[in-house]
Amino acid sequence: MPMLGAILTPHPPVLLPEVGRGRERAIAATGQAMQAAAAAVAAWKPDVLIVSSPHTILYGDYFHISPGKGASGDMAAFGAPQVRLTVRYDAPLREEIVRRAEKAGLQAGTRGQRDPSLDHGVVIPLSFLRKAGVDCPIVRLGLSGFSALSHYRLGQCAAEAVNALGRRAVFVASGDLSHKLKEDGPYGFAPEGPVFDEAVTEAIQSGDFLKLLTMEPSLCERAAECGLRSFQIMAGALDGLAVKPRLLSHEGTFGVGYAVALLPVTGTDSRRRFAAACEQAQRERLAKRRAQEDPWVRLARLALETYVRTGRRLERLPGDLPGELTGRAAGTFVSLHRDGRLRGCIGTIAPTEENAAWEIVRNAVSAGTHDPRFPPVRPEELDELEYSVDVLGAPEPVEWPGQLDPKRYGVIVSCGGRRGLLLPDLDGVDTAEAQLQIARRKGGIRADEPYTIERFQVVRHL
Repeated sequence: MPMLGAILTPHPPVLLPEVGRGRERAIAATGQAMQAAAAAVAAWKPDVLIVSSPHTILYGDYFHISPGKGASGDMAAFGAPQVRLTVRYDAPLREEIVRRAEKAGLQAGTRGQRDPSLDHGVVIPLSFLRKAGVDCPIVRLGLSGFSALSHYRLGQCAAEAVNALGRRAVFVASGDLSHKLKEDGPYGFAPEGPVFDEAVTEAIQSGDFLKLLTMEPSLCERAAECGLRSFQIMAGALDGLAVKPRLLSHEGTFGVGYAVALLPVTGTDSRRRFAAACEQAQRERLAKRRAQEDPWVRLARLALETYVRTGRRLERLPGDLPGELTGRAAGTFVSLHRDGRLRGCIGTIAPTEENAAWEIVRNAVSAGTHDPRFPPVRPEELDELEYSVDVLGAPEPVEWPGQLDPKRYGVIVSCGGRRGLLLPDLDGVDTAEAQLQIARRKGGIRADEPYTIERFQVVRHL
């Protein structure tokens, strides 16, 4: 049984006495649980730890696996440079994981290392493990912008590599839960925060990893979660294995969810293979959303899919479009999401085409192929994309920020020839101040520069 088990661990720097300087006592239950989890891992006597962290090198389209013979890291960024760790990497296991990931069609490997240092998401759990006597080589895995299923499959590849090389391995899934549990916390409160924490802890306690793979993306985004993708890789590493999970603690003292869990492997269980069920759940969710798309969204999808698959733009509009699309011109924005994360957004403040329909066609293609923040959409992504279309009303001048409402109005800030626009009702943008700050940043306008403000309403089509 080469996969011995896993631990789920948070990584608040304050948990270390050298950083907390007494504040760690406020989360004593978390510290005690971390010690208990570390002691359990020590008793398992692993040959290697496979550690996933949200704070190691992260790419949207690539799983980075740390290269080299080893690495060091410290807590200097948190005022405690004396807390320093050096680790050895299990190079043969790493290469076997990379080989199997590539064979599985995952974009994963050791390229693109920007900083070899160990991040605090690794240093903190390893500090507890070292104190418990666990000092074995590790493999360090980064997260990505890929789907939940892709993270699960990376975990499967890790387990297969462990089996192939005969290692005794423990998976360390580093990650906090929601960052929005309290109004007085550093990130404020969102109702989705406690809901997310309850869902994750229940999934861990029950061992129902399918729930980790099928959580609603909008819930995760609004909860400002940290570690879900790390837990999804862990779930994949335990694919087909019987586990006896124990939630050792869960706290939200500082407004951030900290959960510690111990998941020893007790045998095999063919019923605990969740990839196929995840695939089916994703297909059903996307099919349901597509069935509910209105003509605005269907047109955006048709425009982008036609261009990506054929290299040509639509030559004629569908014949069943409503007059609201074909009978008037309007500025529009087309937004693309994949797995709950933005995949592209391009729009026009004022109309540039003869009607709103052709405006949507133009902006849909641009959102998928010309947003400088993302690579062009690939054909294999098309079935996983979710679309929204915003039709803009006429901008009107604003005399003072009190006339703004980020849930109702979008905003345009202008300074000379520079303009920044932000759509209304965006997750995480809850105040006029935040709305203006983001819009200024998009337009390259400093806060101390004179600028004008306009607001506009939109009709959002999903």
